[in-house]
Amino acid sequence: MRLLPEKKQEKKSSGIMGWLGSAGVLLLLKGKTILSLLKLGKIAGPLISMAVSIWAYALIYPWGFAAGFVALLFVHEIGHVIAAKRIGLPVSAPLFIPFMGALITMKKQPLDAREEAYVAFGGPILGSIGAAAVFGAAYYYHSPLLYSLAYVGFFLNLINLLPIHPLDGGRIATAVTRWLWLVGLIGGLAVIIYLKSILFGIIWLLFAYDMYKKYISRRTKNQMHAVLKSFLIPIEDLQDQGYLIPGPEHKRELPFTTYSDLNRQQYLGVRWDNLDYYGTTTMPVQSIISKVRIVQLDQLYVDTKLQLKMQCEISFTVFDNDKYYDVPAASRWRYGIAYFALAGFLGGMMYLVHIVGNVNL
Repeated sequence: MRLLPEKKQEKKSSGIMGWLGSAGVLLLLKGKTILSLLKLGKIAGPLISMAVSIWAYALIYPWGFAAGFVALLFVHEIGHVIAAKRIGLPVSAPLFIPFMGALITMKKQPLDAREEAYVAFGGPILGSIGAAAVFGAAYYYHSPLLYSLAYVGFFLNLINLLPIHPLDGGRIATAVTRWLWLVGLIGGLAVIIYLKSILFGIIWLLFAYDMYKKYISRRTKNQMHAVLKSFLIPIEDLQDQGYLIPGPEHKRELPFTTYSDLNRQQYLGVRWDNLDYYGTTTMPVQSIISKVRIVQLDQLYVDTKLQLKMQCEISFTVFDNDKYYDVPAASRWRYGIAYFALAGFLGGMMYLVHIVGNVNL
């Protein structure tokens, strides 16, 4: 998710602001539906969402600035796409959400913190190159518009380096040191006060709550959970062969096996030897399963064939993969130096834009 830096503007008519407020509510309530529609085409989706974003920003900013800002967002997201492809992680094309920024979705999660940081670095690195190119064009053509875009581009990439999830800096911090998250908690408050951004405030609150769950409320880590899963067992042939079919009140524990695929989706296999049945289902999270117990049995017809619907209660604890954060010291130093060097470069370029372009933003 990318943040749009807020900028002092002249007051607009109440009609326009009311329309924008309604549009914002619609985006929040119907966001998943809109994203589903946009994903129908690999090319059409990003292009349509870009056009909608340009139109939305143009309601407040000049058309040239709106188009340039969306282009800078696009370059930033393409940086993530390129980085993910380089290490074999399949990702979606960028999708743009007006007044919220742009995003990509990963169809396969990184194996460790180092891969996560590598993908996170791609956005601000390519985004910084794009902003620098705009700055060069602004200097050559003496364009106030391009100077403004360059400044916003540098600011966009700098603020994304804040060590707060789901910003890029929060993901990079996983490979440097998770103590940076504490810096993000404190520094995030200062940024909220400076930007007066409701969106950034929501991101910070979600991040703070996630930190609370991870490091303060640690007692929930080993808490036992349960989930209900259903299995259909064909029983017509079993009855013809003389199998005894248990009634609805039958309760028992079943033996099980578990495994995960390359996408880290965990599967659970249950066996009921008395009915010569083996079935599989998926788990909602990576888990350590303690037992599988039948809690209800019902006979029903599915496609005119008699089936036994078996409802099982699966007891498990969530698997916490601490090895995810095991990064070699040399890699931590490289990522840390690159992180602070990039942040320093972006801050310096923002200052340079002010000096050379005399931009007052």
